[in-house]
Amino acid sequence: MRKIVKIRFKPAGKLYDFDCGAFVLNKDDNVIVETEQGLGLGVIAIPPVPYEKKLSNRPLKQVFRLANEEDFKQKKKNLVTEKEAQVFCLDCIKQLELKMNFFSVESTFDAGKLTFFFTSEGRVDFRQLVKMLVKEFGVRIEMRQVGIRNQAKMCGGIGRCGREICCSAFMGKFDPVSIRMAKDQSLSLNPTKISGMCGRLMCCLAFEHKTYQKLREKFPKIGRLVDTSGGKGKVIRHNLISNRLTVRLDSGTDIDEAAFVRSQITKTLK
Repeated sequence: MRKIVKIRFKPAGKLYDFDCGAFVLNKDDNVIVETEQGLGLGVIAIPPVPYEKKLSNRPLKQVFRLANEEDFKQKKKNLVTEKEAQVFCLDCIKQLELKMNFFSVESTFDAGKLTFFFTSEGRVDFRQLVKMLVKEFGVRIEMRQVGIRNQAKMCGGIGRCGREICCSAFMGKFDPVSIRMAKDQSLSLNPTKISGMCGRLMCCLAFEHKTYQKLREKFPKIGRLVDTSGGKGKVIRHNLISNRLTVRLDSGTDIDEAAFVRSQITKTLK
C-alpha cells in the first residue's frame, strides 16, 4: 500500500503531500524531494500514513532520498548567497529610487533561481532592477509582491503578548479575522490595541472567538430584563471569562453579579 507523508519547507510553513515510496521516515527527518522547481530540502512534519484514494487530479511528487552532509553544505551556501543578494538588491533599489519595501530573498535548493519578496502600495516597474540582479548573480530572478501579513510571517517578531508572533511560530495559513470578533470579546476597538505588528487585526482574535461564542450562549443577552437579588434590572455588560455580568437596576444603580448563581439572578423576564 502506498504511503503519504507531509513535508514542510519553511518553519511554520505550508504542509505539502508527497509519496514516500519505500523510505522509512520519521518526524523531523530531512529529505530531498521532487518539486515543481527541481529538488528541494524539506522536513518531515507528519510521518507516513497509508492512503488509497486519489488526493487530487495531479500525481504526488516523490521523496527522492534522505538528506546527507553535502545537502546541508549546499543549504549553507544558499544562505550566504541570499544574504549577499539582499544587500545588493537594497543598494540597487536605493540607486533606482524604487518605491518598494524589499525584505527577503529565497534561493532554490540548486541555487538556480532567486526570489525577491517585497511589499508596495501600488505597482512597481522593476524591469531595470531585474536586469541588474541577473547581471550580478547569473541566475533566474523572480520579483514577488506579497501582503503585509505575509511579510510579518516571513520576518517574524515578538507580539504584544511577549511571545513570538503566531503566524511565524506555527500558523500554516491565515484565517479571516473580523472586527466582529473583537466586539464579541468586549475588547477596546482602538486599532493600536487589537492590531498585530503587521497592522492588521490580531490572529489570536480568531483563535478565541469560538470559546467566547460558546460562553455567551449561557448568558442573558445585553438589554434583557432580569430579576436579581437586588431587584429588577437590565443587563448592560458581560464579563464572559470571569463568569459575571453587570446589571443596571431600575433605581439606576449598576451591580456586578455572578452569571449563573440562582440566588442572585432568579429568572429572566420576557
